[in-house]
Amino acid sequence: MDRIEYIVREEEENVRIDKVAAGINEEWSRTQVQDWIKAGLVKVNDKPVKSNYKCLPGDELIIDIPDPEPLDIEAEDLDLDIYYEDQDVLVVNKPRGMVVHPAPGHLSGTLVNGLMAHCKDLSGINGVMRPGIVHRIDKDTSGLLMVAKNDMAHEKLVQQLVDKTVTRKYKAIVHGVIPHDDGTIDAPIGRDTKDRQSMAVVNGGKHAVTHFHVIERFKDFTFVECVLETGRTHQIRVHMKYIGYPLAGDPKYGPKKTLDIDGQALHAGVLGFIHPRTGEYMEFEAPLPEEFERLLELLSKNN
Repeated sequence: MDRIEYIVREEEENVRIDKVAAGINEEWSRTQVQDWIKAGLVKVNDKPVKSNYKCLPGDELIIDIPDPEPLDIEAEDLDLDIYYEDQDVLVVNKPRGMVVHPAPGHLSGTLVNGLMAHCKDLSGINGVMRPGIVHRIDKDTSGLLMVAKNDMAHEKLVQQLVDKTVTRKYKAIVHGVIPHDDGTIDAPIGRDTKDRQSMAVVNGGKHAVTHFHVIERFKDFTFVECVLETGRTHQIRVHMKYIGYPLAGDPKYGPKKTLDIDGQALHAGVLGFIHPRTGEYMEFEAPLPEEFERLLELLSKNN
C-alpha cells in the first residue's frame, strides 16, 4: 500500500475533499477517491473525514492507496482487431458473436478476456469483471468500442457519453420499406413489463433518442444508418421495432421469418470522441463485415 501526502493550497479553500484528492493524480477518478474515503484511507490532519468535507489551506492530506485488486479473469489471446491504442485509450472492432465482458455462462472468449491478454493496464471503475469497459454493444452486434486503460480516461469518456458528445453511428438492415428518408425516435426505454429479459418503450422508462437515415431501399427491407443520441440497452433494436421496422435477424425483437443471418444485422461502424488527455477529437470507421455485405448484395439482386 502506497502513501501520498499533500498540503491543501489556498486556491483549494472550501473545495470538497474528494475533488481535491482526485486532482492530485489525473489517473484517479473521483468515484475511486470516494471509495477510499469511505474505507478510511483518506485523512485530513490525521483524522478521517467524509467526502463532503470542505478543505482549508494548509490541511495535510494523507492518502493510503490500496494495492490493486487482482482481476480474476483468464487472459486469452483472441487476436483482437485493434484500430487505435495509446497509454489512455484503446479502440477495438468487436466481431459478431463475441460477448463484451464475462458473465454467468460466458466466462471465457469475451472481449475482456482478450483485452486482459493484450494489455495489463485497464481501468478498474467498473469492477473486476468489466475492466476498461466504458460502453457495450450486444453479442451479435459488430463494430467499434472504446476502452479505457486508466481511471482518468474512463471517467472522462463516460462523462462524454453523459454529455452526448460521443459520435456513434450504426448500419442496420430492417424489415419493411421505410417511406421517409430521415426520422427521429424519441421514446423512453425500460424493462418490458411482460418479459423482464427484454427491453421496450415504456412509460417511465429512461430517455432515449435515435436518429435514422435511409441509405437504400429493397423489396421488403431497408438499409439504414442509425445515430445514437443516448445509449440505452438494446436501444436501436427496441426503437426500430417500436416504429414497425424491426432489425433483420433479431432473435429477440424481430420476426422469425427473416434473412439468413445469425443475430441482428447491426454494425457499429463509426465511433468518435474527444481524447481524454489531449483534448483532440478522434473518429474511427470500421467497414461492414463480409456477412453483412453479402446480405446487401443478395437484397440488391432480389430487388
